[in-house]
Amino acid sequence: MAKDSDKAGGFTPARSPYGPRPLGALIPALTRPVFRKRSPAGAQLMADWAGVVGPALSGVTTPLRFAAGTLTIGCAGPVAMELTHLAPQLIGRINAHLGKPMVERLRFVQQAQPRPAPAARPAADAPLPAPVEQAVAKVPGEELRAALAKLGRGVYRNRP
Repeated sequence: MAKDSDKAGGFTPARSPYGPRPLGALIPALTRPVFRKRSPAGAQLMADWAGVVGPALSGVTTPLRFAAGTLTIGCAGPVAMELTHLAPQLIGRINAHLGKPMVERLRFVQQAQPRPAPAARPAADAPLPAPVEQAVAKVPGEELRAALAKLGRGVYRNRP
């Protein structure tokens, strides 16, 4: 039995299952396992969390999971109470970022927040600011002057 292409004079070979395939055909097989664990909206939200909620809230909260319209947020106990009151505004900001209303509810999970890395501290013998140095120099007694200088370095160590 002849094919239509044979009748027209042209021959079209059957497509080999091992030949080149379009890239678009491979993408679903690669992304399916990833999206099974995290939705694309959840991944985008986790990547842009600081920009969505702002630096103050992003420092004390962490988005954990987004499924079935519920966003689970990890935070410390007292922050959860504050976020409960801010939930409608927070849901509005999140949905505005995603471009459509995807988040319907927020769920808060108590989670210890990692402490920020301490800033580099100056050396213990770092010089004091000039006004403080002059004030300490006027104090009588070598031991008291040394103790006040040490206290001053401790106070100014955490300041930029």
